[in-house]
Amino acid sequence: MPTLVDLTRTMDPENRARVHESFKALETVIAPNITYLSPESGGRDRMMAIFGCTAGDLPDGEGWGEDLLTDMNTHCGTHVDAPLHSGRLVEGRPARTISDIGLDELFRPGMVLDLREWVQPGTAIPVAGLAAAVEATGRDIEPGDAVLLRTGQERWTMADAEYYDYPGMTGETTRWLTSRGATVLGTDALAWDRPFPVMKKAFEETGDPGQIWDGHFAIRDKEAFIVQQMTNLAALPLTGFTVGFFPMKLPRTSAAPARVVAFLPD
Repeated sequence: MPTLVDLTRTMDPENRARVHESFKALETVIAPNITYLSPESGGRDRMMAIFGCTAGDLPDGEGWGEDLLTDMNTHCGTHVDAPLHSGRLVEGRPARTISDIGLDELFRPGMVLDLREWVQPGTAIPVAGLAAAVEATGRDIEPGDAVLLRTGQERWTMADAEYYDYPGMTGETTRWLTSRGATVLGTDALAWDRPFPVMKKAFEETGDPGQIWDGHFAIRDKEAFIVQQMTNLAALPLTGFTVGFFPMKLPRTSAAPARVVAFLPD
């Protein structure tokens, strides 16, 4: 049996209260609100209403456990972006949605690019860093690979301002990976691109629209699936494993929360 390594962040609603005050608008991509209907209260009441029974009719006076999720973005927690997230057309064709992607496309050989010595908060990840990290794995990127970026964001929690000032990718560096055959692009950062305030400032200073969300827009040229908010990359070797990215089966959406698991051979 392979060793399983969970690379998925827990979508804990308590984390919504921990979101730094400057980033409260991001709550819906951190976790849903959850209403817990326990067997001794809400779940019991639901069963009594459905079956017309009393608590005395139920084993130990208990019903079922049930939970309601609300206020949740499809880009919540560890999630897979479908090409549609980057635009209506990808490679000149209608962009695919989550329900268009086969599971075989999301079960791929993986490699970790350890970029920690190459990155700085709130700045673009350099091509030189990517190249050096690929070399450190001992092999080249192969067509169909899942490339996972370890930027060091595991040091921070959602209560830390540093969590939101992550190193990010650009159009140039995204194309550097996809041109080499990577089809799944993962990161331990909150997002793939540079932080929104960084891109906004660069656009205001230069007037260059190419500064706006250029990492994601690069997918319009070469299709790939971006996976954000990963965790536990330190538990993986640099290569020699397979990763399964298993998104919720939602119809026609631009993303879906996913359980991401690495499979390490014995």
